[in-house]
Amino acid sequence: METPNTLQEWLAHCERLHPKGINGIEMGLDRVRAVAQRLNLTFTCPVITVAGTNGKGSTCAMLESILGQAGYKTGVYTSPHLVHFEERMRLKGEAADASKFVAALAEVERARGQNGPEIALTYFEFTTLAILLALSREGLDVVILEVGLGGRLDAVNIIDADCAVITSIDLDHMELLGDTREAIGFEKAGIMRTGRPVIVSDPVPPQSVLDRALEVGADLWRVGTDFNVSGDKQQWGWAGRGRRYSGLAYPALRGANQLVNASGVLAALTALREQLPVTAQAVRVGLALVELPGRFQIIPGQPTLVLDVAHNPHSVAALAANLDAMGFYPTTHAIFGAMADKDLAPMFAKVAPLMDRWYFTDLPSPRAATGADLQAQWSAHNTRKDASAQAFADPMQALRAAIAAADPTDRIVVFGSFYTVGGVLQEGTPKLHAKHLQPQAT
Repeated sequence: METPNTLQEWLAHCERLHPKGINGIEMGLDRVRAVAQRLNLTFTCPVITVAGTNGKGSTCAMLESILGQAGYKTGVYTSPHLVHFEERMRLKGEAADASKFVAALAEVERARGQNGPEIALTYFEFTTLAILLALSREGLDVVILEVGLGGRLDAVNIIDADCAVITSIDLDHMELLGDTREAIGFEKAGIMRTGRPVIVSDPVPPQSVLDRALEVGADLWRVGTDFNVSGDKQQWGWAGRGRRYSGLAYPALRGANQLVNASGVLAALTALREQLPVTAQAVRVGLALVELPGRFQIIPGQPTLVLDVAHNPHSVAALAANLDAMGFYPTTHAIFGAMADKDLAPMFAKVAPLMDRWYFTDLPSPRAATGADLQAQWSAHNTRKDASAQAFADPMQALRAAIAAADPTDRIVVFGSFYTVGGVLQEGTPKLHAKHLQPQAT
């Protein structure tokens, strides 16, 4: 086989290697650790690992923004991406150049077969090792790693982090992680380390998380016990373990759920204050300037466009609350695509009262439900006789149909899988214009 040269060739090569097991969850971490040892993969700077069902990406982005404002050279690994694979590694807040991925992927490929039998890796494990290797060679001051799935058996968990953050825990990926919050919490708690801080920002964490912290002797920071949040409509404050912030503006990331994420971020920074001191000014500016596409992202225009990667009951409930707080729109158009294993009934129940016209879409993944399947399941649960639905071959077709049907004062909400939101961002952020101004999106 010819050696791949471009990033796209390498990613295709990784896909061909993909054995059974999603993110390695069915296969354990021994293989990943063995390749990491061959690569001599180590970090000399503090590492923060972030796990949870919802809020991981937002937590990583807030940590990155604040630490960047404090003058630190940051590196972030996050997954999945919305449009381009390069989004998965950010250096000082910017997506890394493709050449950095290519060089690291080539090293992982060599390491798989050196000093012994060839070691099989999944696509996620292969690319994760490459990104970790690339980050380790950037001379960074701090590295922030988002766990892909679960925690205990996720490839990211080969790294012994200086601080772990566990965000909200809810039901998702149940076929792999378990069908209760307790079972899922046990998997998330696998990122804890003895004697090191673990921030639990879920207000009602599963007992399995608390038990695991006690079992391994981690330094547990629990919201409501070790740190607290207070506030009104204008500002908020945080207090915990010898540090206090007051009069903070709300994070630039929209949605009531972001305050939960921000509280965990400040706890993590407080836990690491001896290694990574930050000023109150860095906290204020970092929270004010943080950006993350696809997390209740409101794009002004006619009609208004909302993008959100909510794809499980917990995150869809948060989306519904955030949409409800936006005010009145004559008609809300919903573009939705999701994986076939999602628990759709509670998701539809949460947002159905807010959605007037549905545009279900196919997605470019073998794991995805078709738009027709989603429409059929919606019909089976629909109690709104005035709502309508159609199915489309891809998210852009669905968006064009919604634009054609919408009035200037309407709202279009694109939500579900990363593929759904990413699908409408393929040509950049859409700017919608009312039909009496321009007939189409630019």
